[in-house]
Amino acid sequence: MLGLLAATDARWATEAAADLDGVLRDHAHCEMKAASHALSLAARHPDDLVIVRKLVALAQEELEHFRRVIEILSARGIALGAPPVDAYAAALRDRVAKLPPDRNVGERALLVDRLLVCALIEARSCERFKLLGEALHADHELVAFYKELFAAEARHFREFVDLAASVSTIEAVDARLAVIASVEAEIVRASSASPARATIHG
Repeated sequence: MLGLLAATDARWATEAAADLDGVLRDHAHCEMKAASHALSLAARHPDDLVIVRKLVALAQEELEHFRRVIEILSARGIALGAPPVDAYAAALRDRVAKLPPDRNVGERALLVDRLLVCALIEARSCERFKLLGEALHADHELVAFYKELFAAEARHFREFVDLAASVSTIEAVDARLAVIASVEAEIVRASSASPARATIHG
């Protein structure tokens, strides 16, 4: 799915459904972090208004998702709480930052890597939302919500890849995406050896 090379362990959906309050809290924080990260990337590249405008639009959509999850929390009497550490996203960014730069990508290789990391995080979220919606089949409100977000995350994946291609070439970006996807898969497989956590990225 969307360039992912490893599937989520089936235990994740079971644990997520068993601690739905925790998953919803974590989901809210994930949306807020996604918005913040998009704005941070925009701030790092102020001279490219095409990139800035696209990232701002993505941030606005992520904030809207955050607002909607907050409404769900409020309606269900669930406190937001402090943000849990997203070990998956931190590990992916750290390991990709240590990869040798790809000269085929061009002079904006660092930006391309950051955009592709965002793309894969969106792809993983997309996969998890699909699994979560299936696990919560009796909760019609959340099933509809996660079905909608499944489509949104898939679109975000494509938008980040397209942004990367706009500052390089699609051939170079596709090749780099495969490299980063292999790193992402290693992280996901390693996390499967530990007990599943009731968070969006497990």
